[in-house]
Amino acid sequence: MSHPPSPATAKPAGRLMEELSSASVREPVPDALKTMRLDRVFWSHFSPNLGPGGWVTGALLISMGLDFRTGVLAVLVGNLIGALPVAFAAAIGPATGLTQMEASRRALGRLGVRPPAFLNWVYCVGWDAVNNVPAATALVALLLMAGVSTPFWLALGVLACLQMVASIYGHHVVQLLQKYLGGLLLVTFLLMGVILAFQGVTPVHTHHPVSWQTFLLATGVLVSFNLSWASYSSDYTRYLPANTSPTKVVGLALAGLLGSAIPFQILGLLTAVSVAEPSPTAVIASLQNAMGPVGAVALAAIALSSITGNAFNDNTASYSLISAGLNVPRIAAAILTASLGYVLAVAGAGRYTTLYTDYLMVTMYWIAPWVGIVLADWYCGDHKVHAAPPGWTYGATIFAVTSVLTIALFSTSSVYTGPVAHWLNGADIGYYVGFLVAAGWYVLGMRTRASS
Repeated sequence: MSHPPSPATAKPAGRLMEELSSASVREPVPDALKTMRLDRVFWSHFSPNLGPGGWVTGALLISMGLDFRTGVLAVLVGNLIGALPVAFAAAIGPATGLTQMEASRRALGRLGVRPPAFLNWVYCVGWDAVNNVPAATALVALLLMAGVSTPFWLALGVLACLQMVASIYGHHVVQLLQKYLGGLLLVTFLLMGVILAFQGVTPVHTHHPVSWQTFLLATGVLVSFNLSWASYSSDYTRYLPANTSPTKVVGLALAGLLGSAIPFQILGLLTAVSVAEPSPTAVIASLQNAMGPVGAVALAAIALSSITGNAFNDNTASYSLISAGLNVPRIAAAILTASLGYVLAVAGAGRYTTLYTDYLMVTMYWIAPWVGIVLADWYCGDHKVHAAPPGWTYGATIFAVTSVLTIALFSTSSVYTGPVAHWLNGADIGYYVGFLVAAGWYVLGMRTRASS
């Protein structure tokens, strides 16, 4: 479907700064600006996972009770399950020209999209903090190697400002960072991986019994690691031409997600025995020690990795806050997001592991039913771009009911554990139930309305 240029969005090709108005977030990208190269799909799904988050997740599996063999199996299964919905969501962007939240108004309505958009903004702020704690810790250690003692809050502030500037420029600069800084980080982390692999830091042949509840809980953490990108995905494919092959978009997005998450998490498994605890400080100290004379390279890579990840977070957060109903310029939304992320990182730095696991687990309960509805609407519908319903739709009701029930019944965290999770001895199946119930319920409603 062709989208005529509008005054809010029609800007000259080649301009680095994305349009700052709130209207530009709510409207489709004009056809004249849909000139993004297809390879950017890979980099925008690959680079944000380049950082200590995957390493920490891999190390966390051992502390959860998995051995190396079951850990690798959980990494493969969990990442594939989590990445597939994200890759299919990415293919919605070229056809609609809309951000992921705005694209979901087709199923939820213009009013119904506001709750998930607000939740996504909160989610992005939390990920901003999760990514920045290890990055700032690494920057402090790097500067200390150079004889410069820097307080954590200052190192964090420097990184947060760089990320905020990138998000103010918007989509085009964020994409450039994913490709070029992501490529540099890829080479650096490959070097680190080779060094660690040759050191043989863990006995990979040591095995012990692992209960199915433990395996299911660990797999749920890994599912959430990639599924968390589902609410971002078409934000970074909407500048592709509308006739771009959906199969190519899905394939490149899937390759990017799995190509970064799986190797990093397996390296976390390999280094788990040399890490005192699955925390940023312990992981960074372990890597610095293992890398020896090139330890500074590892620290620099970890610090830089937050820029690719959080430019992504801050930019999507600014879109989401506007989609949630706040009618402000995108620059104001970006500044507010980065500022709150900074405050949360400073406040939560001392209890990172709990913050990380709870944030990953609990916040995912709304993403699973939401993306189930969005994918069911797009792939079981007519694949055409329609005007969004103005109010609260049947899909929005399904989203709200399913999200509340999955949290109440299935969630497992240090904050709250539902009765079904108790009955399953802590096993968490809430993501799977939420996704399948919401998608199935929505498709049933589509067919009922079509036959009436």
